[in-house]
Amino acid sequence: MTALLTTDLPLPAFRRGKVRDVYDLGASLLIVATDRISAFDCIMPEGIPGKGRILTQVANFWFGATRDILPNHLEATDPADYPASLQAHRDMLAGRSILVRRTRPLPVECVVRGYLAGSGLKEYQKSGTVCGIALPPGLRNADRLPEPIFTPSTKAEEGHDENIDFATMAGLIGADLAAQVREVSLALYRRGCELAAARGILLADTKFEFGLLPDGSLILIDEVLTPDSSRYWLADAWQPGANPPSLDKQFLRDYLEALPGWNKQPPAPHLPDHVIEGVRARYLDLAARFGIQA
Repeated sequence: MTALLTTDLPLPAFRRGKVRDVYDLGASLLIVATDRISAFDCIMPEGIPGKGRILTQVANFWFGATRDILPNHLEATDPADYPASLQAHRDMLAGRSILVRRTRPLPVECVVRGYLAGSGLKEYQKSGTVCGIALPPGLRNADRLPEPIFTPSTKAEEGHDENIDFATMAGLIGADLAAQVREVSLALYRRGCELAAARGILLADTKFEFGLLPDGSLILIDEVLTPDSSRYWLADAWQPGANPPSLDKQFLRDYLEALPGWNKQPPAPHLPDHVIEGVRARYLDLAARFGIQA
């Protein structure tokens, strides 16, 4: 398979993100998940063949599994239902694109953590807190937290997102909306944990994004509970204090962290075949555990 690294459709470009190309259809947006992959805010020169289809199908599964908690932005997932101007591109769009309602995105990323890892672990080791939330002393990497915590971050257009406390988030979007977002994020995380546990997986942490419709209603947008936006660990191999085997892109991060001479700044290093195949295998494994054909 060849990785799809970019798209060029006969529509106005709305935005090109690290992974997704977004096109403007007026009241709706077309989101196309490419096979690009990023780490440490750098897009890798090589993509992961089929990754965009895997991400899209996993996200669509979770959009369906969580719609009773909060409505989402999906309008259509079959290119046959897209505008006539896109019908010539149906083969490329199939499985890796969605038509969505246009919203006003909230300027924060909504992270929920049930285990201590990543940037949360680093902050805890410095201060004993994560986003202003005090945690018990003596916690180790991959320890389960006493209860899931809501730890928002900024949504940086360039550079790194930064963890913020709840009060800062409330100052950005208003206290009532912040409280609603926190409650919904925790409910979505718990649903994810429940369905993942039934498949032998621990959902360590994840991020959600939300948008507002013209009437002010909150809906779930972007992606949800994908291996790009979440940490998924194999439950039978999880051991506090160690790095659990994962079904997400931690495999790529670990490779890059051990790579001599790269300072996590562009340009990103080329990826060897075994890393590309390793990431792809983990994403496919995750999808298969949920019965998803990607």
